Amino acid sequence: MFAPRFQPVLFAFIMSGFMAFLMSGILTFINLGWFAEFFSAWLKAYLYAHVCAFPLVFIFAPLSRKLAAKLTGQG
Repeated sequence: MFAPRFQPVLFAFIMSGFMAFLMSGILTFINLGWFAEFFSAWLKAYLYAHVCAFPLVFIFAPLSRKLAAKLTGQG
């Protein structure tokens, strides 16, 4: 179990992992179609995507929360 202070980092890691996994799979298929080494190419794309996505989610999640709060009248 992690201390509550790690929640923002864990959130960013998990969210970026899900998004990078799904988007890299979709974009690999759109760009290359189905082929014998599809899953290998997807995994490689996912690893690159997650390395980029993690810091971006960590940076932009607070801004996104604030903007969503303002747009819903809660901020």
